[in-house]
Amino acid sequence: MLLVTESFFFASFVMAYIYYIGRSASGPQPKDVLELGPVVGNTIALLASSITIIPAVRAVARGSRGAVLAWLGATIALGAYFVVGTGLEWQKLMEEHGLFLGTNLFGTTFYSLIGFHCFHVIVGLILLSGIWLFSGCGLLKPRDGERVELVSWYWHFVDGVWIVVFTTVYLVGR
Repeated sequence: MLLVTESFFFASFVMAYIYYIGRSASGPQPKDVLELGPVVGNTIALLASSITIIPAVRAVARGSRGAVLAWLGATIALGAYFVVGTGLEWQKLMEEHGLFLGTNLFGTTFYSLIGFHCFHVIVGLILLSGIWLFSGCGLLKPRDGERVELVSWYWHFVDGVWIVVFTTVYLVGR
C-alpha cells in the first residue's frame, strides 16, 4: 500500500511538471539551464544500485555476511553518488542560473519533483545503511531475508520512479 500511495504522489508531481512546462512568464526555462551530461552519470549510478542490491538480498538469505556488506555497500555508495550529484546540480542551477524554488513555475515544479524523489532516495539510503550496520554487527540473520527483500522493493520502486522523472524532466521537458 505504501508503494501504491507513493505512486500517486509521484504521478501528481509529474503531471504538474508536464502541465507547467513552458508556462513560466520569466526565465530561466528548462531548455536554458538543464544539462543532460551530469544527470546521465547520476542516473547510471542509481540504476546500477538496483542491480547491486539483488545479490545483497540473496547473500542475506544465504547468511553470507561478507557478501552482504560488499553488495549492500556498493548499493549505498551508488545511491549516495546520486544524492551528491543531485546536490551539485542544484548548486549550479542556483549559483549560475539563479533558479530557486520561488523563481518561477519551472523552479517550483522542478525542485518539488526532484526534491521529493531525492528525499525518497535518502530514506532508502537510511534503511539500507541500517541493514548494513546490522549485518556488520552480526545481527542480520537469514530469517531476516524477507524484511531485507521488502526494503529492496522500495529501492527498486525509487529507481523505477527515477526513470519516469528523468524522462519527464530531462528528455521530454526540455
